[in-house]
Amino acid sequence: MPYPAGHRAAIRGKIVDSARRLFNQHGFDNVTVKQIMAGAGLTHGGFYDYFKGKSSLYTEVLGCFFTDPNWQRRWKGVHLDLQADDAGKQIIRAYLSRAHFEDIENSCPMVALPTDVQRNGKAVQNAFETVFRAMVEAIEQSVRGKRSARRQRAQAIAALCIGGLIVARTVRTERIADELREACMGVALEILDAAMSSSR
Repeated sequence: MPYPAGHRAAIRGKIVDSARRLFNQHGFDNVTVKQIMAGAGLTHGGFYDYFKGKSSLYTEVLGCFFTDPNWQRRWKGVHLDLQADDAGKQIIRAYLSRAHFEDIENSCPMVALPTDVQRNGKAVQNAFETVFRAMVEAIEQSVRGKRSARRQRAQAIAALCIGGLIVARTVRTERIADELREACMGVALEILDAAMSSSR
């Protein structure tokens, strides 16, 4: 009996979701195909019906809400509308929120996986760059002025958000991590406010 329409896409989505959670928690090199499939509730042997290997899966895992309109994961209590006039501010607050900080499994891949990206070839690096560019473009929509200045400020804000969360997750003291997130959020919002007011 044939599978219903959409079955293959649903299975593929389960594998990607399982891999995203496991890669975010343990890193690319420390996760096996068997673990990924078990996390998806599937048998190990079926993996190669969907992906050539772990690296080809990795490029899909690097997608997130900036690049995938069907990616519904949001951090608890954090709502984000990329079409809103204040999308830039929403991105900054969401990205540096405590909810994102604590939700490692559903973290943006740019925070959880950058060292893995460097080790895993051009296809993975291209996927990472695609997500970063999408984040920059989303922030840039809230910035006014000349295109080169808008892009420069949006890139700086994106890098501040990503780097700030990486360092916040690395320190041991919760108070310092919170202070760091708040500091990065404040500076990123200042850059965005200055960019908006200077061009009015």
